[in-house]
Amino acid sequence: MATSEVQSAGGSANAVGSTDQQRAARSLELALAAARSAFENRGTDILVLNTRDLTSLFDYFVIATGSSGRQLHAMADDIDHKLQRELHDKRMGIEGYQQGGWVLLDYGTVVIHLFDAEHRDYYALEKLWGTAAQVPWNASA
Repeated sequence: MATSEVQSAGGSANAVGSTDQQRAARSLELALAAARSAFENRGTDILVLNTRDLTSLFDYFVIATGSSGRQLHAMADDIDHKLQRELHDKRMGIEGYQQGGWVLLDYGTVVIHLFDAEHRDYYALEKLWGTAAQVPWNASA
């Protein structure tokens, strides 16, 4: 999808006139960029889950673990930078940033969950969404 289409749609991967295939490609691009950003900030156990066949609410979950609140903030801030400034998408919401232990970044078609180990075990999203296909990704792509 062209950058102008994304910007004209308020940054959303749901640009007016985009096909389902274009939306899916854009969502995947955002999810993979978020995963790479988490990796670059020393996130661990990073998963990209394709939820397109399970819900119409979003296309992908990105889940990553950080070792401290400071690291979770660094991951969240870098993901925001990459997705908003470099890929020209718009974050729709953020939760947990001030509470510590978890951060949720909502980009509409992509939802990013950053947890410390305790919160990740507690919420167990990869078990809850266990039928979602894991998307292979390359940290250096």
